[in-house]
Amino acid sequence: MATCPNCRRQPADPKYKPFCSKRCADVDLQRWFTGGYVIPGPLDETPPDDDGEG
Repeated sequence: MATCPNCRRQPADPKYKPFCSKRCADVDLQRWFTGGYVIPGPLDETPPDDDGEG
């Protein structure tokens, strides 16, 4: 059986799969909310265009 990806100690609970508990599922969700996990992408270093000014 697979272990929890957060604590790596407990087997995954079918109710919270792939996590072992609600606590580990909430820890993972908090990491997403705070930017702990980032999906890399191209950096856009150009400033936005101002269409209204000329």
